[in-house]
Amino acid sequence: MPSVFNPDFLVSSSDYDAVMTREVIPALSSVRNDQKIPASDGIPLFCSSFDAEHPVGTVLVLHGFTENTLKYSEIIYSLLKNHYSVVAYDQRGHGLSGRASGLSDPSVTHVDHFSDYVNDLRLVCTSVLTKMPKPWLIFAHSMGGAVTSLYLEQYQDTFAAASLCAPMIAPNTGGVPGFMSDSLCRLAFLFGKGKNYPFIMKPYAGPEDFSSSCATDPIRFAWYDRIKASHQEYQNSIPSYRWVFESVKVTKQILAKGAPERIAIPVLLSTADQDNSVMPDPQKEFISRVQRGKHLFVPGSRHEIFRSVNDVFFPWWHTVLTFYQEALS
Repeated sequence: MPSVFNPDFLVSSSDYDAVMTREVIPALSSVRNDQKIPASDGIPLFCSSFDAEHPVGTVLVLHGFTENTLKYSEIIYSLLKNHYSVVAYDQRGHGLSGRASGLSDPSVTHVDHFSDYVNDLRLVCTSVLTKMPKPWLIFAHSMGGAVTSLYLEQYQDTFAAASLCAPMIAPNTGGVPGFMSDSLCRLAFLFGKGKNYPFIMKPYAGPEDFSSSCATDPIRFAWYDRIKASHQEYQNSIPSYRWVFESVKVTKQILAKGAPERIAIPVLLSTADQDNSVMPDPQKEFISRVQRGKHLFVPGSRHEIFRSVNDVFFPWWHTVLTFYQEALS
C-alpha cells in the first residue's frame, strides 16, 4: 500500500482531509504542550511546543496576518518527522491568543504598535525556546516574516538560520499611495476609530472563495477553510486602521540604512510568483543586503507557498529543509 506522505512527510494523498484529520492532527496532539504566556501589556499569547524524537534542533514557526498555528499543521508535522522540535504561537490578535479590548468586530486584526509583535517574539524566545533543543531556527511567513526581519536586525544571537516565506517587507497597498493611507488612518485616529476596519473592506462572512485566495491547491485550501468557518477565533480577516498604519511604516524600518546588513546568519527568502499581498522588489532589496542571504523565486505559487499544489509545494519545502540542514552542517 503506497504511503500517504511524500519523502519529506508532506501529505501526498488526494484524500487530504482524511489524512490530516486521522493522522496528522492526532500525531501533533500527542507531542504538543500548550501554555499561555502574558505579554508585557498583559495580553496572553497562546504558545505550543512539539517534541521530536531524537531532535537535531528546534524550528520556531511564525504565522502571517490573520493566520494561526493550526494552519501550519502539515509543515509542523513534516518538521517533527525530520527530527526538528517545534515552537509555534498565535500572534496577538490571532487565533487563541488575546485580542485588544474595544474591537468592533471579531473579524478585525489590530495592533497598537508593530513593535509589539517583535517584543512578543522576544518573549517567546526567552521563555519557551530556551527550553528546547539547540540549535534554533525560524520559519516565518508574510507578516511573521516582517516581524522576524525586524527581530534579526535587533538580536543576532538567537537563531542559527532563518527561512522567510513571502515576507511582508512591504505590503501591497493596491496602488494606494503611502501618504494617502497615512492620511486616512490619521483621520480615523482623530475620530477615535483606530480599532475599526477601513470602510472599503468587508468582515468575515463565512466560507471563502478559493479563486481569490492566496493558495493554489484547492484541497489544502478547503481543509483549513472548513475549520475557519466553524471557529470564530480563527475568523479574523481584515485589519484595523491602526494595523494598516503600522504595517505601512514597517518597510522603512526593515530597510533602514545598515539594518539588513546586521544580519549575519544564513537567510533564505522565498518570493511567490503570483503574490498580490506583498511587494517583490523590497524583498529582493532586503535579501541582497543580508550578509548570507539567498533568494529563491517559486514559480506557480501565490502568497501562501505552503498551500501550493504538490508539484510546487513539495520541491520548495525540500529546498527549505535542505537549507536548514546545510546551515547546521
